[in-house]
Amino acid sequence: MSISASTATVTDVVAELERRYPPSWAEEWDRVGLVLGEPTAPVRRVLCVVDVVPETVAEALAVGADMIVAHHPLLLRGVSSVAATTVKGRIVHQLIRAGVALYVAHTNADVASPGVSDALAARFGLTGLRPLQRPAAGSAAHGDDRGIGRIGELPRPMTLAELTRHAAAVLPVTSWGVRAAGHPGRRVRTLAVSGGSGDSFLGAATAAGVDAFLTSDLRHHPASEHLAADGPALIDAAHWATERPWLDDLAALLREAPGVETLVSDLDTDPWTMHAAAPVVDDKEPDREG
Repeated sequence: MSISASTATVTDVVAELERRYPPSWAEEWDRVGLVLGEPTAPVRRVLCVVDVVPETVAEALAVGADMIVAHHPLLLRGVSSVAATTVKGRIVHQLIRAGVALYVAHTNADVASPGVSDALAARFGLTGLRPLQRPAAGSAAHGDDRGIGRIGELPRPMTLAELTRHAAAVLPVTSWGVRAAGHPGRRVRTLAVSGGSGDSFLGAATAAGVDAFLTSDLRHHPASEHLAADGPALIDAAHWATERPWLDDLAALLREAPGVETLVSDLDTDPWTMHAAAPVVDDKEPDREG
């Protein structure tokens, strides 16, 4: 990135992001790119976040960020007003008043190579990576190793119970934690991972013949039917936790710009804030007298 310390602008940062994550790779329904910001405004500090929510906006203002680069779109669906009478409207007003630009890289970062799922796969030390689901032939994102999710081999086989505990240890901590579906003793060597909501890729995981599939936001009926059809074991982590690892790669990309300081938000923006484990059931027969 050839930007001098005195000339980095919103346009410069956007150009670098779009070289790695072209907007044309995004799904048709997605909304990516520059959301707010003057193209010629200087950028000295960038904050990378998963979600644009009041807490991460407050963090950006507190650290003096000139730009937020987010994974999830703030304005995914069409709006006719950004009045400060809604949460999103207030965020738009806050950022404009503070002169903070906002850029989104969502499904275009999901399919990129390296992209969101490569960073997730790295947490597990997966090798021999290949996409879980490749883009359709003829689409802008088709080609090379691009695609949703990644499949690879673990450094050593684990049981599903061991892998679930390992996932809880290597992923960012959330109240949601990590849960799994399948026999605890099932041997797992090949693992598919997909950052974010992944139950639409259950069929792809089955077709790939992997031993287990780690993603988030799995729903009751699709998961139940998947297991009943002898699909791979499932590991479900918090949505934020599966996408937070990518922020480190994003920050490393932007740090190549001289004079641009890049920070990563570790604020847990998963909406679930409490978790209560079920009490352990003693399966022994109670002692009986007489």
